[in-house]
Parts: sequence; C-alpha cells; structure tokens
Amino acid sequence: MFEANVRKALEKIRPNLQMDGGDIELVGVDEATGVVKVSLRGACGCCPHSAMTLKGGVERVLKAEVPGVKEVVAV
Repeated sequence: MFEANVRKALEKIRPNLQMDGGDIELVGVDEATGVVKVSLRGACGCCPHSAMTLKGGVERVLKAEVPGVKEVVAV
C-alpha cells in the first residue's frame, strides 16, 4: 500500500516535470525508514536546480500525500 501511494503521488508530479523536458522514476521505497529513492530523468537529471526540485517539490508533495514518507533521495 505504501509503494502504491508513492506511485500515485509521483503520477501527480510527473506532468510538471515532463513540461520541462524531464521525468521521474521510482527506484525503490523503504517503508520502515520512510525513504523513497527516485531517479530524475531527461532535463531534470542534469539540471542545476534538480536538488531544489527534489527537496522543494517532489519530497514536499510526497510527504503531504503519503503518510510515512520521511525523505526522498536521488540515486
């Protein structure tokens, strides 16, 4: 259920990233620690603002949408 909720929340974020030529892929989740691992793709993967996108955008939304998410990390 945790991973399914993370995937659902990422689908809400994905169109915004795709508008800028990027995308996001779920790499894995650790429900015990609340860590979500993602990979930023396309323009987002090499953008100098990707850390801000990850923490200020993706992590903020996931924490709000999915109880138990503590951190989102890029791999």
